[in-house]
Amino acid sequence: MNRDLDGGFDKPGAQAPRRSPRVSIAAMVKLRRRGHHNFTVQVFDFSREGCKLEFLERPQLDETVWVKFEGLELLESTVCWVENNLAGIEFARPIHAAVFERLVGTLR
Repeated sequence: MNRDLDGGFDKPGAQAPRRSPRVSIAAMVKLRRRGHHNFTVQVFDFSREGCKLEFLERPQLDETVWVKFEGLELLESTVCWVENNLAGIEFARPIHAAVFERLVGTLR
């Protein structure tokens, strides 16, 4: 079973506990895939450990991607689940709590 964007286990119906709460947002971020140019995607369900993104092209499970939130460095991430054009990614390192709170405030 694949881990989802918040460190629980994936997809609807899964009941594993999450490492931190999700915040529902709808914002645009920059995304880079290996061998591709940066492009803008929509982000949803954001947590310190990851988020859900709307991809233009379906990514591969376990693919490494880099996401860029305004004001932060690139966050190396791994695709944890894919469903149609949506995918959950897990950041290689969780975002610091204070930075996360500030970022949520600017994205809302």
